[in-house]
Amino acid sequence: MDRGSSWQTARQGEVAFLRRVLIVAAVVILLLLLWQVRMALLIAFAGVVVAVLLLAAARPAERYLGLSRSWSLLLVGVLLALGLGLAGMLVGNEVMAQFSQLLERLPAAVSAFEDRFRVELPGVEETVASGAVDTSMLGTLAGHAATLGSLAIGAGTALVVAVVGAFFLAVNPGMYRRGILKLLPRAQHSRADEAMVASGNALRLWIGAQLVSMTIVGGLAGLGTWWLGLPSPLALGLFAGLMNFVPLIGAFAGAVPALFLALAEGGNAVLWTGLLFIAIQQLESNMILPLVEKHMVSMPPALLLFSVVGVGLLFGVPGVILAAPLTVVAYVLVKKLYVSETLGQPTEVPGEVKDAE
Repeated sequence: MDRGSSWQTARQGEVAFLRRVLIVAAVVILLLLLWQVRMALLIAFAGVVVAVLLLAAARPAERYLGLSRSWSLLLVGVLLALGLGLAGMLVGNEVMAQFSQLLERLPAAVSAFEDRFRVELPGVEETVASGAVDTSMLGTLAGHAATLGSLAIGAGTALVVAVVGAFFLAVNPGMYRRGILKLLPRAQHSRADEAMVASGNALRLWIGAQLVSMTIVGGLAGLGTWWLGLPSPLALGLFAGLMNFVPLIGAFAGAVPALFLALAEGGNAVLWTGLLFIAIQQLESNMILPLVEKHMVSMPPALLLFSVVGVGLLFGVPGVILAAPLTVVAYVLVKKLYVSETLGQPTEVPGEVKDAE
């Protein structure tokens, strides 16, 4: 009996060990598969971000017009299409002309920067002697053009998929949330559902505040560059406003084209342009953000900076664009599921608090 019992115990231990090995192997394989489809997951998250924005825009129609969710989203889609079409008719040609002018002037501005500071920026190629362009340069330029074309097509396709997926998500978000809950143990359904609702609320608040900030920064940059006499002020303002979606880094990147153009203009244009964007950045930090802070998720600046850098290294430019909303969701989930629920420490969960109020 002792031999049989010890043999059975050893067999059970081997089975338990084999089970743990298989579980670890399955987790590793799952992580590798997720890494292979990481761009698809990023597009799916972009759809979630757009869906949150659509739901926020459809909420007034549901509340005040008594429309259903589907009809409210249809109304929002029609209004957005009409708004974009009207904007294209009124200022579309002007915006395209100014962007074309901006692209034409930037190479000369970059050359002026290189000549003045005696540096050579990466990516600027020189022609060979005798004024002739060799075939290798033509091949390089053709390769760059093909690469940019494929990137543009890929980005356009990803945007269409994200927007279409966002409408499907927005029509019935509860169905997809319940589908995720079914993948978890039943005992964790309540905690996970509360965490997803809180992260959705926090994401909605952050997007609303960010849109306000982007609009104000873009408007001020456009007016300021127009007042300074820089070319293409509408394009410069639009670029600065869009770049402001990326926290911290976007404020500096949005000023780069204006500074290059100011350098090409000569005189004190660079000084005044630099002071303009510094003033806009200070105004945003000290006045705009405090006004909307009660309606947004406040996160440590260092966390946002490291998140933008880290996610950008993992996913490239799309990761940089979506780094901030990804950080918002991760920030809320960690505070809700780990700090509050697991550790039992009192903490303010942004989406939960706002929703409770």
